[in-house]
Amino acid sequence: MMHASFTSYELLFKRPAGTSRGTLNSKLTYLLKVQDTHSEYIGECSFFRGLSADCEMEYEPKLQWVCDHINEGKEILIKNCQEFPSIQFGIEQIFAQIERKKNGLFFSSKFTEGKQGIKINGLIWMGNWDFMREQIQQKLEQNYSCIKLKIGVNWEEEHKILKNLRKEFSASQLELRVDANGGFTYEEAKKVLDRLAKLQIHSIEQPIKAGNENLMADLCKYTPTPIALDEELIGKFFKDQKEKTLELINPQYIILKPSLIGGWKGSEEWIEIAEAKNIDWWITSALESNIGLNAIAQWTALFHKDIPQGLGTGSLYTNNFPSKLSVRGEYLFYNP
Repeated sequence: MMHASFTSYELLFKRPAGTSRGTLNSKLTYLLKVQDTHSEYIGECSFFRGLSADCEMEYEPKLQWVCDHINEGKEILIKNCQEFPSIQFGIEQIFAQIERKKNGLFFSSKFTEGKQGIKINGLIWMGNWDFMREQIQQKLEQNYSCIKLKIGVNWEEEHKILKNLRKEFSASQLELRVDANGGFTYEEAKKVLDRLAKLQIHSIEQPIKAGNENLMADLCKYTPTPIALDEELIGKFFKDQKEKTLELINPQYIILKPSLIGGWKGSEEWIEIAEAKNIDWWITSALESNIGLNAIAQWTALFHKDIPQGLGTGSLYTNNFPSKLSVRGEYLFYNP
């Protein structure tokens, strides 16, 4: 017999994290804890206020329901949490550890043996020009060959930063990705896409707000800069919804955030549909603690993709949990 409980946990940022959606000082997350005869296992249900599709009002009651029914098994629990993607992910994490009878081990691979790293991009947070420049300098010193910048707050300034970077580093030396978090209007986006193309930007995530599928489809059809869907995938709980979205928009890339789209299973469904349509993809964490980040990284390692993944390093918080993950150069490693 297993016994389950949950607790909420407030992660505190070392410094405010700026995006075009606003500035974050802290991030609420939930820990699902399950005890069986062997051990206690923890899964992270990373609720993201203002972004998750999970209903906030019903979130804790749903977690309590999961705890009460934990002995009914993974399939039943996941099915009953169809509209709570972050809870589905927490459930997957618990059962993966139980299967391996080892705390913190979700999948076995060369990555979890410490023999292979995952190539990641360096993430630059928004802020004033000096702060952004300081971060970029740091990432370049750490030998990142792919940097991702948040844009969409002050485009003229952001454009200047990108232009200066390109003057210094060619596209073959430094891959530049940008993430607008839906920060532009359709008309603005068209101009931005043209200017990004001149700078040989690898891709732009979510140039306009999610939910404008026809406008997004139009942008993807004619864009000179590849477009990656991110927020657009959130809230599509069923396979036919996912197929319809990719059929209509036909983006160049999709970005998978397991906490926001139904864990590994939900993400693998998106991958299957995308690959059938020749749409490429990469995986990104979404401000999870080290517990969720570890779960995402171990799963990511199974794909052996060369394209840099967006796995933030967990160094954002003052009160994060201990971790076996570490960054060396532009690679994320697991230290068994």
